[in-house]
Amino acid sequence: MKYEEVLDYLEINVNKLGSVMGLVTIRELLRRMGNPQETLQFIHVAGTNGKGSVSTFLAEGLMANGYKIGRYISPVITDYREKIQVNNKHVTKTFVADCLTELFRISKEMEAEGFAHPTAFELETAMAFAYFRDKKCDYVVLECGMGGAEDATNVIPSPKLCVFTEISMDHEAILGDTPEKIAMVKSGILKPGTAMVSAKQTEEVAQVLAKACGNLGITPHFADPLSAKKIKSTLKSEQFSYDVYQNVKIPLLGAHQRENAILALLAFRVLKELGVALKDDKILAGFMNAKWPGRFEILGKKPYIIADGAHNEAAVKKLMETLRFHFTNQRIVYIMGVLKDKDYSCMIQDSCDMAEYIVTVTPPIRHRALPAFELAGEIRKYHPNVTAADSIEEALEMATLLAGPEGVVLAFGSLSYLGAFRTACENRERNKGGIK
Repeated sequence: MKYEEVLDYLEINVNKLGSVMGLVTIRELLRRMGNPQETLQFIHVAGTNGKGSVSTFLAEGLMANGYKIGRYISPVITDYREKIQVNNKHVTKTFVADCLTELFRISKEMEAEGFAHPTAFELETAMAFAYFRDKKCDYVVLECGMGGAEDATNVIPSPKLCVFTEISMDHEAILGDTPEKIAMVKSGILKPGTAMVSAKQTEEVAQVLAKACGNLGITPHFADPLSAKKIKSTLKSEQFSYDVYQNVKIPLLGAHQRENAILALLAFRVLKELGVALKDDKILAGFMNAKWPGRFEILGKKPYIIADGAHNEAAVKKLMETLRFHFTNQRIVYIMGVLKDKDYSCMIQDSCDMAEYIVTVTPPIRHRALPAFELAGEIRKYHPNVTAADSIEEALEMATLLAGPEGVVLAFGSLSYLGAFRTACENRERNKGGIK
């Protein structure tokens, strides 16, 4: 099958299976592939928010030190092949076509023998392991999907390091209805012989992680972002000093990105203690290369146009903190698109007081998208100035006119539509002659 054909088959025939927790199917699939994951060394990253940013810092710091690094990312924004990368280069179309064709064949064999058909995420995880094995990666920075213990990525042997970003409420129907229950699920990635670092957590979540570590004889390490010094935040970078690292500079914006970078620095300190050869100056040079689309990403000026993938309550609160810090007393217009299985009511209530006007869009995810007119109806309960747009391009045009050249347009609510939004912004800037 060709590249476009395997993606169509995945969308039409496999995605309908949804998300299925458990490792039985993925283990059988990988067994039939020769268990490529057993040849690799992993840094396993779990959490609710910040996995992508922390993984970016880890990958860039390792690459700057000369290591070949595989990355497995979910979700993606602009290109399907983003989810599997080696040294920032996407997996090839040829590999995707050939590997998925073979995996579809194996999946049919498994079904005929009484096994469940692997989900899309299981197939993609297996494909990633095969690619990283073929590319002979030194380390793989592996992001969990939505879970932990029964997430398909947890089929790996004991990783070199487990990294926990902030754990909060999301996917409650699957993971649990309290942060502690969710933390228990995510702590399932811990295995004997691994090391562990965590972002600063609530006391309850920290206790869950610490207990899980204690049961396995692991020493937990928790980051302390409050000990950062010499902090400077601009619309170009975050700067700070932390622990032995002086004058750290990152191009990702917001106090939460500073916290993500601090977690990554703690991870590097632990990796050095484990014997990984790393030079601090190269780590910091790698941080300056960090790029993560759709995270308080400035896509245009006059007005400022910003895209952010905040799609749950905790992420929206941090987004609002960053917005208030940089754009107090300016006219702000939102573009919002959400998925109907998210707690969008809390997202609306936590954000609507900052906006003068809100334009809604329908994300391009079949069966999960909340229609723009329904979202507008929900927003109208809390904010009078809201309208539904028929397309992302129309929403951008409306929002920029409403904001005016001195205002701010902020698009958020779901990562799923930000790829199309970024394209619309690129076309707008191209027509203007570029960002000034």
